[in-house]
Amino acid sequence: MRWCETNGVDFLFGLAKNERLVGEIAGELAAAEEDSKASGQPARRFKESQWSTRDSWSRQRRVVAKAEWTRGAANPRFVVTSLSPEDAAPQQLYEEIYCARGDMENRIKECQLDLFADRTSAATMRANQLRLWFASMAYVLLCAVRRIALQQTQFAKATCGTIRLKLLKIGALVRTSVRRITFAMASGYPYQRDFARAHAQLINAAAR
Repeated sequence: MRWCETNGVDFLFGLAKNERLVGEIAGELAAAEEDSKASGQPARRFKESQWSTRDSWSRQRRVVAKAEWTRGAANPRFVVTSLSPEDAAPQQLYEEIYCARGDMENRIKECQLDLFADRTSAATMRANQLRLWFASMAYVLLCAVRRIALQQTQFAKATCGTIRLKLLKIGALVRTSVRRITFAMASGYPYQRDFARAHAQLINAAAR
């Protein structure tokens, strides 16, 4: 943070909670608990303050707290930032700016776990790089399928792993002849309509 401030770089970092920080939002947590019990849904409040540690920070900095009550328990979270209140209000700062970082991490995990981008156990760097390229290309293709073919289906926001499991890794009877290759899917396949809609939308997109 000191480096960023010295070099004119804005920052927004997660801040580990401690007893002092949680104590500062005791009122907001109590209000969130009441809201949650009244609605039966998670509830959150936001609070900002100028904050400094007892010895490790060189100055006070803007800290935004999320006082959340969910699943019957408190879930406080804190961030520290150089952005001013004029740049972003507390709720906007946390939900729209900070949480976007978390969504980016989810996309990285999706590529790693669903498309095996972390399988880099080959003996050479070049071979591992090729594996990573394949995983990255597969991710781009599945994102295109999700964007183009899966709109207006239940898979419009599905992960790559869900798309692979429910739309790609399915059993079918393949028949080949001189003129054509046909395949028949099981009549009990539960996602027939979504599969047919995705197929039609891909054909329409290719014809444009």
